[in-house]
Amino acid sequence: MSELPASYKDFLSDKSEMFISTVKPVLQQSAADKLHGVRVTYNPGSTGHQAHIDDTLPFGVVFEDID
Repeated sequence: MSELPASYKDFLSDKSEMFISTVKPVLQQSAADKLHGVRVTYNPGSTGHQAHIDDTLPFGVVFEDID
């Protein structure tokens, strides 16, 4: 498994365990590919946070957004 870059570790440092368990697999996928960053969206309601690889973001960047 690929080591997360410092920017991803910093992003996760103050997050809850529930949040981390949701987004960390996508951060790990991004770290393995080293091609693109990650967009984390917040969806009001039952879905909560979601993360996906975003090919518009450079590797190592995490962008938080509201869906």
